[in-house]
Formats: sequence, structure tokens, C-alpha cells
Amino acid sequence: MPRHIHRPRGPDREAALAQYRRRAGVYDRELALLEPIRRTAIARLALRAGDVVLDVGCGTGLSLAMLGREIGPRGRVVAVEQSAEMIARARERVRRERLAGVRLIRSPVETAGIGVRADAALFHFTHDILLRSEAIDNVLQHLRPGARVVAAGLKWAGPGLLRPLNLLVLPAAMYSVTSLDGMDQPWRLLADRVGRMRVEPRLFGAAYVASGVYDPL
Repeated sequence: MPRHIHRPRGPDREAALAQYRRRAGVYDRELALLEPIRRTAIARLALRAGDVVLDVGCGTGLSLAMLGREIGPRGRVVAVEQSAEMIARARERVRRERLAGVRLIRSPVETAGIGVRADAALFHFTHDILLRSEAIDNVLQHLRPGARVVAAGLKWAGPGLLRPLNLLVLPAAMYSVTSLDGMDQPWRLLADRVGRMRVEPRLFGAAYVASGVYDPL
């Protein structure tokens, strides 16, 4: 991480809510170029017909239709998002695209009443959530043994500004997260609980897809 950049240690909820309040109207367009990463992340979930999947930090619901196609009409998606502006757009997407089997929960992830046992969980570009142990723990306690867990997002491409690509990662990260902690391995706290995760670099190392299987025993 560049030494001259100062951010509050740990994620800042109020800053995140303000950030996504500003971005809600343009969020879908901003993430359009990253859709190949979303498709890879969802493919790594290895979903089957009838599965229950958690969409953690679902934003405007960009993953909902893709997840729905994988799990079919008997499956369910439980999506959690703390931003009122973002989840309002997710609700509109569910209505407009007639997405069945979707339950939206407006709540911080760590206190969300998920209320199901799921077969898979997706953390797509949710860096701040991945820094919160209590958020990860709440998700994992609602997974069945053997559930597939996938996280994707930005990461440092190498140490500090010694890698020129980090000059692009830095402004993108500062625009979309409230803490730069853990940008070298954003999946670390998740892997501490899930176990070994397969990490695939994307965008020449500036992004990643990490996947694993949760076995609480």
C-alpha cells in the first residue's frame, strides 16, 4: 500500500453509506467493464437447480438474474445490502425483470436476519464487508457444510507503487471502499474461516476471484 495514503483503520459504515448514496444512480454503468469477473465468480459457485445462495452486499442486484438462471425456479436467492438507495434499485430490478425466488434484506451484513441454510455465498466487490469478522461469521453460520464460497474484487497488483498498475488500482479503490486495509489479500479473513481458497488473478493482478468450500468441522 502506498505509504502516503491515510485512511481510517477498518471500514467506516457512515462513509460507505454516503459513498453509495452518491453512486447508486451510476453504479451499474461504472461496473459494466467488470462483468467478466462477475460471470467468473458466479461460475465458481458451481450452483445447481434448487440451490439457496446468499448474495452478500448485493448492491443494485446486478448478480440476481445470473444467480437465478443457475438455480432455476426451485432455487432461492437471499440478498443483503445496507444502502437504502442501492437496495431500492435492486427491488426495482426484481420487479422489472420479474425475478422469482429473491428475498432482499436491507441491513448491515453482520446483523442481517438471513434465516436460511444456504448452499453457496457470493461476496462480489465487497471489500469493506470482507474486513468485518462479524459479517463473515454471520454469513458462514447460515451455510450448509460443503457450501461453496466465492469472493471477488480489487487488490494490489504488487507491493506499493512499485507496480505501475497500482496507480490505477489506488483511485479505483479509494472511490469504492472506505479502508485500504487488506488490499494485498482481501480474502484473508474469509480464508481463515473457510480454509484453503483458490485465488485466480484478474486484470493483470489488479483483481481476483477467490473460491473455496466451507466445512465447519
